[in-house]
Amino acid sequence: PTTLKYDVFLSFRGEDTRDNFTSHLYAELRRKKIETFIDYRLERGDEINSSLIEAIEESLIYVVILSEHHASSSWCLDELTEILKCKERYGREVIPVFYKVDPSNVRHQRQSYADDLAKHHQRFGGKVELWKAALNQVAGLSGWDSQVTRVGNRSGRSTGAYGLAYIGSG
Repeated sequence: PTTLKYDVFLSFRGEDTRDNFTSHLYAELRRKKIETFIDYRLERGDEINSSLIEAIEESLIYVVILSEHHASSSWCLDELTEILKCKERYGREVIPVFYKVDPSNVRHQRQSYADDLAKHHQRFGGKVELWKAALNQVAGLSGWDSQVTRVGNRSGRSTGAYGLAYIGSG
């Protein structure tokens, strides 16, 4: 396996969560001295770049924040596919956070997920089936559902404090 550089890799759709949940969670993880990778650059192009794939491979745990328009981004879907490859290859942990989205809509690609994937179909063809399988897999993992737990600044803190605090104390 590759050398680990990060405790946590945050995967998120910037337009949906960058300025709220994700930024609060990132701040809390940093406060707890948990080495966290976050990509603040705007997505450009259709393919994720090699430096992002490298950061995925160098991370121990992946927190995938699934939001309403997560599936509208081919970048996010490719990132998820790479994360799940590392889960299989190295046995790493993936923690989904369902941010204002029903986990069953992610798992079965309903509502905004169905609409977004349908738009991708013409452009990306067979790759869409890989993305659907990845969404189904990640939605089947244990994680947090914001519709059950209050989301916002307080929730970001509790997720960092209670859910991921053990990472930095190895």
